Amino acid sequence: MVGGVTVRDVDAQKFIVSYSAFLKRQGKLPIPGWVDTVKTSNSKELPPQSIDWFYTRAASVARFVYLRKTVGVGRLRKVHGSTKNRGMRPSHHVDASGSVDRKVLQALEKIGVVEHDEDKGGRRITQAGQRDLDRKFHSIFLVFYMGVSGETRGRGENSSERDFKAFKSETPTEWIWRNLIEHRLRRR
Repeated sequence: MVGGVTVRDVDAQKFIVSYSAFLKRQGKLPIPGWVDTVKTSNSKELPPQSIDWFYTRAASVARFVYLRKTVGVGRLRKVHGSTKNRGMRPSHHVDASGSVDRKVLQALEKIGVVEHDEDKGGRRITQAGQRDLDRKFHSIFLVFYMGVSGETRGRGENSSERDFKAFKSETPTEWIWRNLIEHRLRRR
C-alpha cells in the first residue's frame, strides 16, 4: 500500500460505491429476504429505490467501523438516521432501523470483515477485513487519483507509473501540488 495514505484520504462516496460493487461481485455477503420491502427508518415513507442498497449500506458500515475502534448498533442508528417530516410541526432527528443495521453487521461478520469486541462491546474490524478495505482503497486510489488503470501501453513505463513511483517518495500534499502545477502549465 502507498505509505502515509489511508482510507481516510479517499473520498467516502467513491470508496463506498467501489466497495459495494466489490461485495456484490464477490457474492459472499448474505442478503436477507426482506430487503425489497423494508423501510430503513421510521422517517422514511418508502423502501430504498436502489436494488443494491444492502450492499451500499454494508460498504458504508464497513468503512465506518474501519475508521473507528468499536461501533455498536446504536451509533449506526444515529449515523444512518435522518429528519422526519412532521408536517407543520418542526422536524426532528429520528434514528434509523436498528434491525437493518444489526443484520448488516451480522452479514459482515459472516464474511469476516468485522467481529465482536468482547472488552468494549460492539463490533471492530478484523485483520482480514482491514486488509480487504486497504486493497480496495489502494485500487480506488490508483484509478481515481493517479489515473492508473492497471494496463500499460507499450513496453516502457507510462506517465502514470512514473507518477506512482514519484508519489511513493513524496507526501500526498507534495504530490497534489506538483500535479496541480503541471496540469495548469499544460493548459497554457
